[in-house]
Amino acid sequence: EWTMKTSIVFLLCISAFPGFSQGRVVREDETGFAECNVFFPGQVPPEGFTEPFHVKICQQYNKEPRFATLYSTKDKIPLYSAFKFTKPAQSEEENWLVEPQIDDPENDLHEMVHEADVGGAVANLGANQALTSDYVGSGYERGLLNPSLLNEEDFQVATYTLTNAVPLSPALSKSWHRDIGEVVEQALIPHCSKMDHLYLLAGAIPSSVRVKGKMSVPESLWLAACCDAPEGWSLGLVKKTNDENSLADLTVRELEKQFLPGVHLFKGKCGEDKQSQEKREAVLQVVNQIRSGEQVGTSNNQETKDSGWVRRVAGIIATPFIKLLELLIYIFVELVKFVFYFLWLVVKRVVGTILDGVLSLWNGMVSYLKAVSMVLISIPYDVGRVIINIILGFLQIVQDVLSLTYRILSIPVGFVLHLAAFPYHSICAIPSVLKDVATGIGGTFSLVIDATAAILHGFSYLAGHIVKRFVPKGSSDD
Repeated sequence: EWTMKTSIVFLLCISAFPGFSQGRVVREDETGFAECNVFFPGQVPPEGFTEPFHVKICQQYNKEPRFATLYSTKDKIPLYSAFKFTKPAQSEEENWLVEPQIDDPENDLHEMVHEADVGGAVANLGANQALTSDYVGSGYERGLLNPSLLNEEDFQVATYTLTNAVPLSPALSKSWHRDIGEVVEQALIPHCSKMDHLYLLAGAIPSSVRVKGKMSVPESLWLAACCDAPEGWSLGLVKKTNDENSLADLTVRELEKQFLPGVHLFKGKCGEDKQSQEKREAVLQVVNQIRSGEQVGTSNNQETKDSGWVRRVAGIIATPFIKLLELLIYIFVELVKFVFYFLWLVVKRVVGTILDGVLSLWNGMVSYLKAVSMVLISIPYDVGRVIINIILGFLQIVQDVLSLTYRILSIPVGFVLHLAAFPYHSICAIPSVLKDVATGIGGTFSLVIDATAAILHGFSYLAGHIVKRFVPKGSSDD
């Protein structure tokens, strides 16, 4: 986290300097290229580029839109850049930039930065876009789709971004920029009554040829121009990358049909048949003059041919040395990058170790103070608990002594009470005994009398029965 914050602060400090170029990857939910829609006729971008790996970039400088780019993260090259002619400026030093959000969409850096200044602030750098190291030792140059020579100073700085570059051979790159410059300045600008109504699209057709297995080498380069002034017209140009001297003109519709099937570059009359044929023919005439002038120059000037032959031979001889020099420069750059990266890791590790030590020390101090505080807080509680336990123990002892004393004293007291009560209970029992004795004697006599009476009555009954049984009734009557 500390490393990320440091890198972000460092990049923000860099962006504060004048001339720092910036861009913005447009979200899918935004219409077209956001602020950069102004570089399309009617503010409507080309239709038909619908692949998920097509990324829309609004290229900016000093927080102002300068041109728009559709970038292919699959081919690692731009498919087209849309721009307007401002005014030519002298070429200045190339300061190449990369777009952080193409490789790291969650990154907070919304500005294009120098590749060397990215550090560890961008995850997966180079996964979806080309880097400077991809061109080193490859034999290809970073060819700008939006040429810097057609832009004034502020716009020119913004063109030096790797999202606006395709791999071209040095001769093809020079030829493409020369042709585009001459066509725009000599053929297109003079025949568009309102210069700010001239819209330019420069694009590349990817091929299966890859540089270092990463970047696609274009099989063709194309330019589409639209002047939507009252007398509007449109024009298409195509250059084959296998022939640096080729430059074919065709209509925008033919360009779409032959090289961009399913794509509609311009909305409105620029892409339709309703346009000024006179203006278009005048433009084509100048284009043909430019093309024929190149051919005449190469066919009639023997001195130029000889010097060109000498240059080619010298180029063949010097190529191995140039390649070796490029390799040595590449190795040197990589060593420097490695040294700086190693130093950065060492500083990062040392600072991280120091911070970890300080954090551990702080945590230890906090834990110690917390433990001491808990002990100090628990002392009054423990003292109070001991005092309460002592008081409760003393009361228990008093209770036990009283209980023992009561039990000891209860033995003789009970005996004396029982002994003192014996005469009372004995004397008081005599009348009751005598009463019971008298009652017993009376009952006995009553029982004897009752028994005697019963016996006599029985004998009397028995004698009467016998007499009735055996004595005759007559004598009885007598």
